[in-house]
Amino acid sequence: MKRLRNHLIGVEQGSELLFSDYQDGGEMWTGEGPREARRAVGFSQDFKSLPAVQVAVSMYDMDGGTNQRADLRAEAVTRSGFELVFRTWGDSRIARIRADWLAIGEIRGEDEWDVD
Repeated sequence: MKRLRNHLIGVEQGSELLFSDYQDGGEMWTGEGPREARRAVGFSQDFKSLPAVQVAVSMYDMDGGTNQRADLRAEAVTRSGFELVFRTWGDSRIARIRADWLAIGEIRGEDEWDVD
């Protein structure tokens, strides 16, 4: 469990279209085997400490004639952002993916100085 040390809690959310590979014959749509898409996401302001980040697929468009394999994660979380990472493998054909995210963590008070 992540414990927050004070009453100053920040919540930020967003939505990111990771790719739309069916339009231009991109790797997720035409490729096979292990594939990965990454997108850097920045917060509107830094958290005081590392936030908890939750990600979820909010829209997917996949070929129904192949296996539908998907792995979505938040990686490299910092106080200022994270990397949204989508992976697939095998014969899966992914046309596009949109992911929603939510970050919750401790923020600085208006009268608190950053002396790091």
